[in-house]
Amino acid sequence: RRVAILENIVDATNIGAIFRSAAALHMDAVLVTPSCCDPLNRRAVRVSMGTVFQVPWTRIGNDPSAWPQPGIARLHRLGFQVAMALNDKAISIEDPRLLAVEKLAIVLGTEGDGLAPRTIADCDYTVCIPMSHGVDSLNVAAASAVAFWQLRAR
Repeated sequence: RRVAILENIVDATNIGAIFRSAAALHMDAVLVTPSCCDPLNRRAVRVSMGTVFQVPWTRIGNDPSAWPQPGIARLHRLGFQVAMALNDKAISIEDPRLLAVEKLAIVLGTEGDGLAPRTIADCDYTVCIPMSHGVDSLNVAAASAVAFWQLRAR
């Protein structure tokens, strides 16, 4: 009912931390785009505390052309709605509509640039974590933990 999609995340430390959060915070699976760092990278495995071997995961195709349109279309065919991006039109991660979604794919973007505009355009929801004190965003690994906890299936 809840899957994490990692779009082009290249830092092994972030990949490992996201897998650890996915295991701890109720994600059913992790899908990585073809341009992501390998979750079996030694550093990613170490940072994940081995949870990369506990959480089911796979790549969304072997070629960059498999994401975003073909991958998101496949998620939609499987009944998933997709969400997560940082922009001015985003709804709060606390919006009750998100908890009502039966099957949710939480898409997390690369360090620095975030999600590709094409990915955001194909998402059912654009969702953000409200920030304070002038902070504009969180590191992708920290944002994943917040999103996984808040959007977990209940």
